[in-house]
Amino acid sequence: MNMSITKRNFLGYLSILTLVGGGLGALVLHYLEPGHYFGGYPLIPVYFYIFGVFYIYMFDACRRHAPEKMVMLFLVAKVLKMIVSVFLLIIYCVAVPDSAIEFIFTFLAFYLGYLIYESWFFFVFEWNQKLKKKSKKYETVA
Repeated sequence: MNMSITKRNFLGYLSILTLVGGGLGALVLHYLEPGHYFGGYPLIPVYFYIFGVFYIYMFDACRRHAPEKMVMLFLVAKVLKMIVSVFLLIIYCVAVPDSAIEFIFTFLAFYLGYLIYESWFFFVFEWNQKLKKKSKKYETVA
């Protein structure tokens, strides 16, 4: 399996973020706020991890086949994630109204964390691409 460095780095950092964030969240909800732990908690980090894997595969395919559409893909992925997340929140709140508030606040915390990570990763990637283009522009032929 051929995996680009970008994809490998994204998935590595995503895995670390999911394990650390999921573990810390579970510790906080289970030990510091034991009355607020809910059974659906493990689904939240899994959802964001799966969405992140889907995102990087779309990102990598776009980078190879249509690099000029990268910004559009980023925006479409963010909107798609928001729409799917809202539907997931509604479904969970209707199905399990007892822990709806805890689920919503926990979900929002994860949503913001992953949004920051994905935006940072994309920004750094684009910044590096611009630096590479700039350095190639100023290279001299010997």
